[in-house]
Parts: sequence; C-alpha cells; structure tokens
Amino acid sequence: MKSVFVTVGTTSFDELIATARSPPALQALHGRGCRRLVLQVGRGSLPQPQPSSGGAVAVEVFRFKDSLAEELQSADLVISHAGAGSCLETLEKGKPLIVVINDKLMDNHQLELAKQLHRDGCVLYCTCSTLVETLQSMDLSALKPFPPGQPEKFASFLDKVLGLQ
Repeated sequence: MKSVFVTVGTTSFDELIATARSPPALQALHGRGCRRLVLQVGRGSLPQPQPSSGGAVAVEVFRFKDSLAEELQSADLVISHAGAGSCLETLEKGKPLIVVINDKLMDNHQLELAKQLHRDGCVLYCTCSTLVETLQSMDLSALKPFPPGQPEKFASFLDKVLGLQ
C-alpha cells in the first residue's frame, strides 16, 4: 500500500483531515507501507505544514480538482467521508475504501449508507476517533468487489414508465 488518498468531497471535514495526518495515523500508514498521503480538503481549512516526518510519508494537500479520477486511480487505499458520490466513485474504480462517519452531523444519513456498504462487505467504516485503530487492524483482502451498475435496467424501467416500450 504505497499511496493513500483522503477525500472529503465538496464539503468540509477538518476533523478527518487532522486525524489522517496526525502522528499516530501517519505511523499506522507507514507501518502498512504507505509512502504518500494525498489529502483533498474541500471547503475545509488548509492544514498548516507539519515538520517533516523524516520522509516516512510524504503528505500532499489540495482543495479541489476538476476530477479526482487520477488520485483515485493511483491510490492503493481511499479514506473518505460518507458522501454517496465519493463512496460510489471509489467503489466503482475497485479501490479499497474506509468510510469515516462525521458523527457531528445532526441528521446523519451518511451513517446508513456506510453501514449498508459495510454489511455488503464492500467497505470498512469508522469514526475519526477509531480511524487509527481501523488502520492498524484492517484486512483489506476481506473486502468484496462492488457489483457493477446495470444502467440498461434503469433505462428499460424509464422506458416502461414513460410508455416508450
């Protein structure tokens, strides 16, 4: 696992960014062979540069890009907020995914998505307070591939509903 990508999508989730770049998380990632950590911070605060960790894990930070496809493609592991778009885009690319729940949200519908994807065996999920523990104990080989979409079924359904079939 050489490269890890952390994404918060278009929102802000400063706690996730701070946790992912904390010394215990960097140590856990380094212990798993990570050499590059890329943080997409969205609308959140840009983190202050940290003193070099001896070159163990190189940390890169950005707010937004036109597309995250390149970052997702080069990542060996993705750590994401529980936004549906971020989760599904990652899973469709066949990347192992840890979903981090923002337990500070009031109406936390994201928890339902994370739990269902976990029940299906496609993701690991945790909160910021358990991220380091998850990184230390994770078994990515136990994750199941996300089943591919079947857009032709949706198109057929729409055709029927609209009376085109």
